[in-house]
Amino acid sequence: MDRGMVGSASKGRLQVEVRHHGASAIVTPAGELDHHTAEVLREPLEKCVEGGRVRLVVDCSKLEFCDSTGLNVLLGARLKAEAEGGGVHLAGMLPIVARVFEITGADAVFTVHESLDAALVE
Repeated sequence: MDRGMVGSASKGRLQVEVRHHGASAIVTPAGELDHHTAEVLREPLEKCVEGGRVRLVVDCSKLEFCDSTGLNVLLGARLKAEAEGGGVHLAGMLPIVARVFEITGADAVFTVHESLDAALVE
């Protein structure tokens, strides 16, 4: 984890920023989410839930790629958040990332928003 900035993590091709907005934790992965970088996202998502932030908004607007391992990280976070009475909201997905969710049917199990602003309204 990159200790240079509180609430951030980085490993090569993926950087993750975490900030809070009301009851929500906004988690922003930037770069490529795959089997090499999945842990960089898994850790902050789990820490949010463990810390009582169970409404997770994943701002996908800077996510350039997501493979099945990345998808599994998000599905795992969804299960943990829902077990605590929360959920995972996905916002601002680029078309290439949205396509992965459409092909796998995962878009049906997440609450998907066009933008971060839309996700924070609820």
